[in-house]
Amino acid sequence: MAEDSPVRVLQAQDLGVQLDPGSRARYWSVALSRAQLTWFEVPPHGHFAMHRHESEQITLVLEGELVFELADGTRHVVGAGGVIALPGQLAHAVSAGDQGARAVDAWSPPRADLDPGAAGRTAGHRGSQR
Repeated sequence: MAEDSPVRVLQAQDLGVQLDPGSRARYWSVALSRAQLTWFEVPPHGHFAMHRHESEQITLVLEGELVFELADGTRHVVGAGGVIALPGQLAHAVSAGDQGARAVDAWSPPRADLDPGAAGRTAGHRGSQR
């Protein structure tokens, strides 16, 4: 691969797993200019408080269960293999069940709070709200 190639291949050790202090979730993030992917490992009963963000969010639950609660009280339970798609600016909270959960999120546009150092938008990590 050419030195100036826009393609980045990241190995597990390159992903910079972080800890979200509010939910106690472990995560990493990779972003380009218009899309972002995050992996989350949420402990049992881990909780992301009610929040909203500009980005559209698509979550694929890999293991366990996540409960998405909307501001109007509507709850969506998403188990392993399930997907939820949330439009930008939709207020929501997220909680893991008794077994915790692993999930992958796709975001557009990328969230700077999950990717603070990505000048050139290649890879980064950090955040506090899912």
